[in-house]
Amino acid sequence: MSKGIFLLLIAELFFALGTVLVKIITADTEITGVELAFLRFLTGFIIISVYVLLYKKPVKPVKPVYVYMRGFFNTLSVIFFFMGVQYSNVIKTNLLNMTYTVFVMMLAPLINREKTKNSLFIYLIIIMTGIYLIVIPGHSVSAFSGINKGDIFALLSGITAGFGISSLREARKSNSIHVILLYMFGIGTVIGGILTIGNFIVPTGINLLLTLIMAVISFIGQVFLTFGYKYIDAAPGSLVSSSRIVFAIIFGVTIFSDPLTLRIIIGSLMIIISLAGVNGFFRYMKKKKELFG
Repeated sequence: MSKGIFLLLIAELFFALGTVLVKIITADTEITGVELAFLRFLTGFIIISVYVLLYKKPVKPVKPVYVYMRGFFNTLSVIFFFMGVQYSNVIKTNLLNMTYTVFVMMLAPLINREKTKNSLFIYLIIIMTGIYLIVIPGHSVSAFSGINKGDIFALLSGITAGFGISSLREARKSNSIHVILLYMFGIGTVIGGILTIGNFIVPTGINLLLTLIMAVISFIGQVFLTFGYKYIDAAPGSLVSSSRIVFAIIFGVTIFSDPLTLRIIIGSLMIIISLAGVNGFFRYMKKKKELFG
């Protein structure tokens, strides 16, 4: 389990660092979050293509609909996520993106043909309350007019990530990781490329270096996340994955002086509790206690 915890912690650290780099680049240049998402996909596609060619791996997907769905919804999720970082801040974007687990459970009956536990609705209420506290800046009705569009993009990234992960769970039953990654990065490259036509700005100097670092550590984070769950159960793994929220808060406050209000702190705790509950962490701990007294 210690190996799994280490891999997941590094993965979430890299994901949080990636958002820091996206924020730095979009704040200092005219480069958009959409373009950075495209470059992230393009870098990943080049790396996985080289791997496939060197080791002569088969690339034909089995039950391709789920592989294509994974690629499509993951593309939307990353684009929305990067747009959230561009227009909002590192803390809130990561918090709202991490809500994807609840949407995965909501989609389980539809995509994965799995029954939904009644407790999901309790955690759904908790997480929606947490989202409200983070997104809505005040208590009055007029506060809705002050919603940051970046927060909406971030929430959309969580919703579309839910579809993407649900599709991944089905695709993984019949396909190797390299096949899923190849199509995921390939579809992202095509869609991202289309969206950046006419608006592409070539990164130069330090921004080119930061873009390359962002793309590479995002790819490594994806690989570490995939392998990390081989060595740790889903329940404790979900709690370890929540460490990205902690990393995001640390980076946001120290690097960008992002505001850490009481509403954000309470909302963060509600989201972390919901993520742990939805992924069965509390049931897992209860069973451990029963087994070992």
